[in-house]
Amino acid sequence: MTEEPRDPIAEAHRQWVAHGWEDAADGMAAITSLMRAHQIAMSRVEAVLRPLGISFARYETLMLLHLSRRHALPMRVLGSRLQVHQTSVTNAVDRLEAAGLVVRTPHPDDRRSTLVEITPEGSALAEKATAALNEQVFADPGLPASQVTSLVSVLRRYRQGAGDF
Repeated sequence: MTEEPRDPIAEAHRQWVAHGWEDAADGMAAITSLMRAHQIAMSRVEAVLRPLGISFARYETLMLLHLSRRHALPMRVLGSRLQVHQTSVTNAVDRLEAAGLVVRTPHPDDRRSTLVEITPEGSALAEKATAALNEQVFADPGLPASQVTSLVSVLRRYRQGAGDF
């Protein structure tokens, strides 16, 4: 008879309760599970994007630009929509620009602002990466469709409670 694999988070939960931290045990298990699930999801996504030469942060930047009406956005808008610090946006744009996937241009109406515009090569890569992610990750995230819908709903409430939007 084979032994059922042990869930390290369930074991941590048991230890929390055994040490008298039962009031925090469920929250610890939830947060730890969320962090582990993030690692698993990022590993799957990065495995698809790595052969294409981009990280998930750069993919998100390309997709924001690719899906925008003018295929260009001000740097500050990129940071706001990606919900990251301006330094992270600058780093991603620097790398994308060095690869010929975006260009920086002066904003036509605001001399203090810089636009980031996706190049045709950047759009082609965004489409190729999206097709690969859709096929290899997003179409089958590892849960039945009904559970995916529930998960998205739970995570939305969590994000909303944290002031994410």
